[in-house]
Amino acid sequence: MKRILKPGDKRYFTKIVMPTDVASFEAGAVHPVYATFAVARDAEWCCRLFALDVRDEDEEGIGTFVNVMHIAPALLNSEIVFTAEIMEIVGHAIICKWVAKHKERIIAEGTQGQKILQKTKLDLIFQSLKF
Repeated sequence: MKRILKPGDKRYFTKIVMPTDVASFEAGAVHPVYATFAVARDAEWCCRLFALDVRDEDEEGIGTFVNVMHIAPALLNSEIVFTAEIMEIVGHAIICKWVAKHKERIIAEGTQGQKILQKTKLDLIFQSLKF
């Protein structure tokens, strides 16, 4: 893992809310706004951008947690700007806080963790889970 990041570093990701991002379950669509689970996915992606910067060829990042406080709705076709900021780096773990905004309105915020591990270690972990 390259040691090139520090607390306060930021990454950005812009997302347009699409029909595939709305709250929809087995029984169908709930309402035509950005779903909490889609917000979580996109927040994790924004925070993962740090892992992509620091991992070595034989390493990969893996999400360890995501916390979401969904504050306000965002309609279809809204442009959402995610900002991730490093809070701390502990060993091979990168802990970020993030915020998602539509214009100046906060849609959601939270925290997310990434851990950088050897690909061979991840393969062993995944293989141990097979039935």
